[in-house]
Amino acid sequence: MYKSLFFILGIVLFSCDNERISNVTDSTAAVEALTEYVTVNKVFQDVGNNSGDNVLTAETSASAKSSNTKDEAIVTIEPFDLSTFPKTITIDYGEGVLGRDGITRKGIITIISTNWYRIEGSVHTTTFTNFYHNDYKVEGIHVAENLGENDDENLQFEVTITNGKITNLENESIHYTENVIRTWIAGETTPLNIWDDEYLFEGSQSGISSKGVNYSLTTDEALHFTLLPRNIESGILDVTLGVFSGIKIDYAESTITILGVSYPFGD
Repeated sequence: MYKSLFFILGIVLFSCDNERISNVTDSTAAVEALTEYVTVNKVFQDVGNNSGDNVLTAETSASAKSSNTKDEAIVTIEPFDLSTFPKTITIDYGEGVLGRDGITRKGIITIISTNWYRIEGSVHTTTFTNFYHNDYKVEGIHVAENLGENDDENLQFEVTITNGKITNLENESIHYTENVIRTWIAGETTPLNIWDDEYLFEGSQSGISSKGVNYSLTTDEALHFTLLPRNIESGILDVTLGVFSGIKIDYAESTITILGVSYPFGD
């Protein structure tokens, strides 16, 4: 799906350059910026999902006197009880743990939680120490605050990412910030199984590509994420890539709209 989306975007932006609609931002760099955004977004969504999962696992571990997650990462909980907060939860993936989703994680994630994950008002701050998502080194601060249930009785979290950065093996870095509302719409009743979780995301994301192109994305309609298979089922994004603005990506209809013209994309 993403390959066809980028192919369409590349053709249209190249055409725009040739017609001198915009001669400021190189269209190749703009397409690369969107490609990199998809990567950095996936990495940080994965971090958010796994951080929440590990806080839930820690709650069970603190009562069952267990120190390992199902994926064999070593989890340390301090203080190791059910009632004392804040808690520091350290997840050590060592030299690498291959997850069910095919992703190898290594290094250390540290979460400081002011209460358990499903408690309204709890805040969970995640940082990284030499942490890698496959070949990408991950840096930044990820904060999730539990806002309580919405009118549909689904838990909502305000998620902010500051100083987000991923660096590849060529030492190229992509910078990323995020401010979204994340609504947990499926999987809450199975806290030890992350893979049946589904979320809605509303808000904004922005950053700078490895080539120095500024990008920003805002949801016109909430994005519906599933974890297994990992996919965006629906939602509309308003995208700006450098000076190219007004780009709409509609995941339900599988269309990308550029300069008022819609193009289909798919597998």
